[in-house]
Amino acid sequence: MRLVERERELTALTDMLRRSAGGAGQMTLVAGGIGCGKTAFLAEAAARAARLGFQVHGAAGSLAERESPGAVLGQLLRDVDLPPQDRKALAALSGRPAETGGAGPAVTELGPSALAPETARTLQRLCAAVERGAERTPLLLCVDDVQFTDSLSVHWLLLLLRRLSSARITLVMSECTLSRPADPRLRAELLRRPGYRPLAVERLTPDGVATVLSQHCPTGVAPALAADCHAVSGGNPLLVRALAEDSRHLGAEASKTAAAGTGDPGPRLAVGDAFLDAVTGCLHRGWPALLRIAEALVVLHDDSAVPELVARLAEVEGSVLARGMRALDTAGLLADGRPRHPALRTAALGGLTGQERSALHRRASALLYEAGAPAVEVARHLLAAGVPSGFPWAVPQLREAAERHLAASRPAEAQGCLEAALRACGDETERLRIKALLAGTAWVLDPSIGARHLVELAQAVRDGRLPDHYSLMLAKYLLWHGRYDEAADAIGRIIRSGDEPDPIAAAEARATRELLSATYPGLVPGGSRSKSARQRASLPGDPRSRGAAALSDVLRQGAGPEAVAAAQASMRAMRLGRNTHEWLTCAVSALLFADRTEEAAGWCDHWLAQSRGRRVPLWIAEFSSLRAGIALRQGSPLQARELAEAALAQVSPESWGVCIGGPLANLIQANTDIGAHAAAAEYLEVPLPPGIFHSRFGLYYLHARGSHYVATGQPQAALDDFLNCGELMGRWGLDQPALVPWRSGAARARLALGDTAGALTLAREQLALAGSGLSRTRGISLRTLAAASRPSQRGSLLTGAVAILEESGDRLQLAGALADLGATHARAGRFDRAETLLGRAAGLAEECGTPDPAEELRSALPVPIGSARSEHGPAERVFHLLSPAERRVAALAARGRTNKEISDRLGITVSTVEQHLTRIFRKLGVRARGDLPRGDVIEAAAG
Repeated sequence: MRLVERERELTALTDMLRRSAGGAGQMTLVAGGIGCGKTAFLAEAAARAARLGFQVHGAAGSLAERESPGAVLGQLLRDVDLPPQDRKALAALSGRPAETGGAGPAVTELGPSALAPETARTLQRLCAAVERGAERTPLLLCVDDVQFTDSLSVHWLLLLLRRLSSARITLVMSECTLSRPADPRLRAELLRRPGYRPLAVERLTPDGVATVLSQHCPTGVAPALAADCHAVSGGNPLLVRALAEDSRHLGAEASKTAAAGTGDPGPRLAVGDAFLDAVTGCLHRGWPALLRIAEALVVLHDDSAVPELVARLAEVEGSVLARGMRALDTAGLLADGRPRHPALRTAALGGLTGQERSALHRRASALLYEAGAPAVEVARHLLAAGVPSGFPWAVPQLREAAERHLAASRPAEAQGCLEAALRACGDETERLRIKALLAGTAWVLDPSIGARHLVELAQAVRDGRLPDHYSLMLAKYLLWHGRYDEAADAIGRIIRSGDEPDPIAAAEARATRELLSATYPGLVPGGSRSKSARQRASLPGDPRSRGAAALSDVLRQGAGPEAVAAAQASMRAMRLGRNTHEWLTCAVSALLFADRTEEAAGWCDHWLAQSRGRRVPLWIAEFSSLRAGIALRQGSPLQARELAEAALAQVSPESWGVCIGGPLANLIQANTDIGAHAAAAEYLEVPLPPGIFHSRFGLYYLHARGSHYVATGQPQAALDDFLNCGELMGRWGLDQPALVPWRSGAARARLALGDTAGALTLAREQLALAGSGLSRTRGISLRTLAAASRPSQRGSLLTGAVAILEESGDRLQLAGALADLGATHARAGRFDRAETLLGRAAGLAEECGTPDPAEELRSALPVPIGSARSEHGPAERVFHLLSPAERRVAALAARGRTNKEISDRLGITVSTVEQHLTRIFRKLGVRARGDLPRGDVIEAAAG
């Protein structure tokens, strides 16, 4: 309703007053929702009547006084000039019990003739007295909230209505659309009167809201708040004014805070105490049934709030519910049958004691269970009621709800259901099953929470009180905490389960066995006795088994296309969940250790984003730690440190178990790489759990600690760590340098100790294991071999290392290789070439946030960087850094060939040509192919 329409209604009332002053009695019933401005409308009508010379008398009905006879009549005639005997009769009448049987339904069944003769005569005299007074001065009688008028006063109003045709009286009554309407006889009598005109006060439109706000808010604020205010208030004027009050105070404070920071964000709608008080007032101004309906509506809420259930919970009839819902909707408290704002819930339940709330939820849980509602909804009320006794179905419902929550990746909600079920359950066997489910549920929130049940559950499995399939869970958790002796029996049961005829149990056992084999290779035998890891990875079936088998394949046999394909396929077939997240980390790790760093980063970012979206701490922690390890292999130690710190922030070091080796290794290595040796040393002080060196994560820790010792001048301690790491990898059959290049570290430690021959042997072994592929591991191996070789051999080895590391994407290793190659050229007197290489190394180190790898050497060069010039310019001095394939592409591009022509000439795709050109431009420091020298110059310079 626009304010102009409300003004039109007041104008119509003014016309009625003028007709009434001429001797034609007028009457109206102003209808509207709770808080929609009926009282204000009557006040404005009274003011206009007074200006027209009317005497104005008013009264207001009240639910509390509805059974007090004459309550409204006494108010209405309090200031009317009555003869003494009538005044005395009115006082006596108001002090006696209602003669019609009291207020309520009975009053609608009795007419005025049912009154005692003396009472009827008194009411008639009062009507006559009012008429006589109106002959002298026109009279306006206003009755607000007429639906709460007591029965005696209703009788008097009915008598008066029959006298108004020729009286100078205007009767204005307001009725609120509540669950119980005003006396129907009033409506019937009004409709018979010729001077009757109904009026309505409706909710405000957005324009009307803006107008009201402009009366309470600073200039210019109202238009910005109007839309939000209308959405929250529904256009109820009472609520609009309350929101204006909240916004004026709370909004001003927020604006001051924002202005002190980054700037004032502009006016904002604030919903505070004034709005809550207004909503509370709306609910408590109606019939008790209205408040009960609101309570039932907000307790059930969402899809459970079907009319039948709301009516049963509120203990009202369907017709009363329908009227109550209309009343709440008319007041703007509902939208599409649902609370328009959460404040309705607070207001409806704010007056209940804790015991009353529990009782309400108890009844709601029983109603929902009887109606066949989802277990999640039933459980919500059981938890709110404190899991009351006497409901034999409560524990099964709580358990089912927990499983539903787990399936939807809501472990915190599942944990609450299971803990409640455990408290309410009296059956010992069922308690064990609940504890097992609780241990697995709490695990993803904090592994230390469920640890307290592990020993009891392991004993129950051994005693046969829990089925063998619980061994799957127990083995993972016991191994996580380094309890290897207790885990041994569970592992044996998993191995036996893998050969059972039940296909589901067997698949679960195989997947878990593959997972444990890849994580604890020294304790759990790997895979099937009849198939290799590579064969298992390539077989169709459970994607979890394929992902874990792919990791086992890479760890034991090195990178292969079958394992990479299996890892990718397994992740495409899985969704993140409590039964997949560990296997997803295996598949990502398989790509990482196969030197498919970019692919591993893409997949890990995907799963990390999903973990954050699900808000599951353990998943976030594990994928953050894994992503930190990937960042290290990309030459991004600052990013790795941030991710590893985030992992420890999600799950405390005490809760990581033996897997703490992962984030700790990442933090030690990252801080070592950036030169923060004191920070790395602090992480070395973190206590390690027993058994960490029986897991794959212990290898990472040993390698990172050894790297720290090398960087801080402790070569013997470093050598010990690297050799111990290698001994474990050899014993477990995992001696693959792509997993941990321990020989590179050991070689550098031996060089620091003066054992060049020993370093050379280790470097050659690692290069042979790295294979001939252009992998990051081979680039590192070539760099290590160059460091251990004669100076005359280093140039070609380092040139190859640079080309390979350029392809691998490890900027930090590339910076080191460039610095080594620059040093080799500097020692040979080729200072111009050394200058260029060391400049590139310094730039990469700066990008990585690490110290310059050759700062001392560069400062010793006879020509400062950037000052030397050669015959062909700066680009031509680094042609030797191009790989053979890049050199061929560069030469053809320099001759003016298009990408398509180059593609056809070299037998490669256009996309590959584009990738080569991108790297060529970066290496040569040019922006376009037009900046390239002649093709023959490129080939000659690189040769």
